[in-house]
Amino acid sequence: RGIIQEVIPSVKEFKKRLLSEKLRIYIGADPTSIALHLSHAKNYMLLEEFRKLGHEVIVLFGDFTARIGDPTDRENTRKQLSEKEIRANVNDWLRQIKPLMDFEAKKNPPRVMYNNDWLSKLSMKDVIDLASNTTVQRMLERDMFEKRIKEKKPIFLHEFMYPLMQGYDSVAIKSDIEIGGSDQLFNVLAGRELQRLYKQKPQDIITLKLMDGLDGRKMSTSWGNIICIADKSKEIYGKIMSMRDEMITQYFELATDIPMAEIKIIAKNFKSEKINPRDVKMRLAKEIVKIYHGEKNATEAEEYFVKTVQKKETPGEVKSRKLKVENIGIIDLLIETDLAVSKGEARRLIQQNGIKIDGKIIKDSNQEIGITKKGLLLQRGKRRFIKIAL
Repeated sequence: RGIIQEVIPSVKEFKKRLLSEKLRIYIGADPTSIALHLSHAKNYMLLEEFRKLGHEVIVLFGDFTARIGDPTDRENTRKQLSEKEIRANVNDWLRQIKPLMDFEAKKNPPRVMYNNDWLSKLSMKDVIDLASNTTVQRMLERDMFEKRIKEKKPIFLHEFMYPLMQGYDSVAIKSDIEIGGSDQLFNVLAGRELQRLYKQKPQDIITLKLMDGLDGRKMSTSWGNIICIADKSKEIYGKIMSMRDEMITQYFELATDIPMAEIKIIAKNFKSEKINPRDVKMRLAKEIVKIYHGEKNATEAEEYFVKTVQKKETPGEVKSRKLKVENIGIIDLLIETDLAVSKGEARRLIQQNGIKIDGKIIKDSNQEIGITKKGLLLQRGKRRFIKIAL
């Protein structure tokens, strides 16, 4: 489907192995947040395809490496998480992945593994031996470290250990194939090199295309430009409808299971302006919502969008919230009603004219809002409404 960006050492050799032997194929991910987004989801969809072909597939959780923090694409050091936080994230990820992979399969179900099982058992001697397999110069070749040096930002020693620890996962698993995003090439190559040093047959590497986020940059939890698969059906639908038209074909290819032949026809008609971009997006939004929330919720999300956005009606099932204060600042009100997760986000929403009260745009982030028993209608964007009363 064009999901694969690169195969190392070669596509020809990979095809030969894929068709002639049962392979052990894995994807590793650090559960550093609960936000599993569409770019993650496509990776697990591909892993499930390999499982259906009869290969042994492994979903690896980096519950140890999550404590180190992957420095890839990071301008600053990642926050180190506690064991409790990581375990909660793992459980949430498993729940979200279930629509994508058949963990209940009687024959050849996916395996779930945790790298704490082997990395936590390494002795100091083991770690030093592992570290002796690379150089500081090699690590400093990474662009994010070069950038930090130029900006005089700190690089901590434990961040150098991350690629080695992730690479050791391939040794512990004895993997044949590792799948990762194209931004993870440095880390997955470390696994191939370490396998060779540990006298194992080096794994093949498959790197996958990265999806664009809602702002056109790589979809990333750090940047907040994501569509989470745990988002409510109406939220997913609305986010897809708000994205730029040129992203439509990419999302059909990477986030749905519509046959590629049909996607090519859609792309051709779209390019020749034979179809309305809005109609294509509605088809796309419904297909994606259906995967995670089912046909019924996808239909309801579409109806909700037509009613609240296209017809500009207020939805009938608006949630209500009662407050005990007669006056409250708009920033605090947005946080109190869960329409914003932080003061910074609340201010950005107001600056972008994204907040309305009774249909009027709020422009002053310092505005005091009076709450009465009669109530008011608070609105974020085009799709989120909440009735506030004293």
